[in-house]
Amino acid sequence: MEINMIKDLFSTKIPNENILVDEPMKDHTSFKIGGTADVFITPTSTEELVNAVQICSKNQMNYYIIGNGSNLLVDDRGFRGVIIQISKNLSHIEIEDTMITAYSGALLSKIANTALSHELTGFEFAQGIPGTLGGAVVMNAGAYGGELKDVIVDAEVMDQNGQIKILTKDELALGYRTSCIQANKYIVLRARLRLEKGDKVKILATMKDLAERRRDKQPLEMPSAGSTFKRPEGYFAGKLIMDAGLRGYKIGGAMVSEKHCGFVVSDGTATFKDVQELINYVQRTVKEKFNVDLQPEIKIIGHLG
Repeated sequence: MEINMIKDLFSTKIPNENILVDEPMKDHTSFKIGGTADVFITPTSTEELVNAVQICSKNQMNYYIIGNGSNLLVDDRGFRGVIIQISKNLSHIEIEDTMITAYSGALLSKIANTALSHELTGFEFAQGIPGTLGGAVVMNAGAYGGELKDVIVDAEVMDQNGQIKILTKDELALGYRTSCIQANKYIVLRARLRLEKGDKVKILATMKDLAERRRDKQPLEMPSAGSTFKRPEGYFAGKLIMDAGLRGYKIGGAMVSEKHCGFVVSDGTATFKDVQELINYVQRTVKEKFNVDLQPEIKIIGHLG
């Protein structure tokens, strides 16, 4: 099906200004890497999101859901199909007592700052994670001793057929960087978080401390997709990579960060191939030296999906 024909299918349900054709994915990822998506949709409501997914399913179109692209590496050849971005257009946050209800496009930093303004504690750990709530639920995001599973109550999700259901914390099966969302290919619409009343001064102090630790230890000044590898059981990925002698190792414009070896970064010129080859090289080297398998934490999508 021609791209313009695909766009016409969506235009009956979604405003034309929210349907882009041949959209550069490098403009929508923190790695600043990626070719064009055939069609790029930014729904402004849950109804539009449901319509977009149903149109894709009915017409057997390849599609992929993204948030703000902070954990994503896209092929330089682009993405043949439809990218549906759930971010700023679906980011409403509500607070009632100690309960936060937020749509999946809400940035974790915004939720943390909203909690701070209402003197709620328990979400400080997420303030510096550069992602959206939807992605955080999918991956059970965590940092500095906190994880989403510590505060989530339930999540509203949509299946591949556009049916909506609510999953409790237990039903979400949240584990280390995993959940039932991935296995069932659900789409997170919103979630409820239960926090606790706290002291605003102490909450702010904790957030500032964590932000400073991130700046000191992570290569925030360089394009990347965050922590590249999951933590292997009993080990730390960054230390294994450092001990393998790979600190600063480069392939093309991609490099193992000298500041934190758990990050693969770009010097601004890295291609998809550079990053992928470097990830593969790091995996092989760590396997050879320590017999440990490193699994990517970032999501990688190729031109055929």
